[in-house]
Amino acid sequence: MSMKRKLPPNLPFVNMLHDLHNQLFNCPIEFRDRVCEECSWSIPTFYRKMKAIDRTTSGKGKLVPALSNAEREKIIAVFDEVYETMWEYCSKYRKPR
Repeated sequence: MSMKRKLPPNLPFVNMLHDLHNQLFNCPIEFRDRVCEECSWSIPTFYRKMKAIDRTTSGKGKLVPALSNAEREKIIAVFDEVYETMWEYCSKYRKPR
């Protein structure tokens, strides 16, 4: 279930500010959905993992990370993809250099 904002189909054109705001509003949702898909997490698991902090074990003082190395790598890869998609989308509003 996605909460992305959709434009009404009968709108032929929206102004740039509205369009970019709509895209930015959808970015965190897209990021969350993609991380959940790539890591095989539910949405509640995503938010539990987001709140978790690295901790030390009692006694030995060994650091226990909240996220595995594989999860960390996948999360940053998803972030890069979502960011790149947003950057490319906005190129239609940039002046050529």
